[in-house]
Amino acid sequence: MSNILYITASIRSEAESVSRSIGQSIVDGLAAGGASVTTRDLAANDLPYVSAERFAANLTPAADRTPEQAELAAIADTLIAELQAADAIVIASPVYNFGPPATLKAWADLVARAGTTFQYTANGPEGLLKGKTAYLAIASGGTPMGADYDYMSRWLTFFLGFLGITDVTLIAADGIMGVDGEEKIAAAKDAAQKIAA
Repeated sequence: MSNILYITASIRSEAESVSRSIGQSIVDGLAAGGASVTTRDLAANDLPYVSAERFAANLTPAADRTPEQAELAAIADTLIAELQAADAIVIASPVYNFGPPATLKAWADLVARAGTTFQYTANGPEGLLKGKTAYLAIASGGTPMGADYDYMSRWLTFFLGFLGITDVTLIAADGIMGVDGEEKIAAAKDAAQKIAA
């Protein structure tokens, strides 16, 4: 495992965030053999939302972009390059209001580029980021992963699969606001530490 992309989305600090703590444990295990790690903190980077102009710029071939389009597409180009270079992707995120943080959805909207990260074929869409492994470190106060109202892990797993990343491992500390919250956090951290053991 030579290149790891570590994406975090919690608004909480490293010391306060359960998802960051679990995600860091996964990264530490995967990187123990000397892998390089690129960290993308979505809560700190204030990613732009996709506008009509940015959408058009992202779909325009780089050689054909105007200077304005090149500027608009630059952040998506960078995020896509990070994904393409990664052998493993670790996404650490909380569940906000039953789904992903807006910053994580913004990241997804920027990296989903027809002809680059996926393509349309006669048989439907095909992901172009095959051969990568993803690990999801998810924390939620009350939403159980897999529940009918879990619009986080289901969406994120589907989205990664859409891009061709189908080897996805979920480690969740869900429902941590309940009476057994500390036990759930401990179990998730234990599972994270065993990833590369």
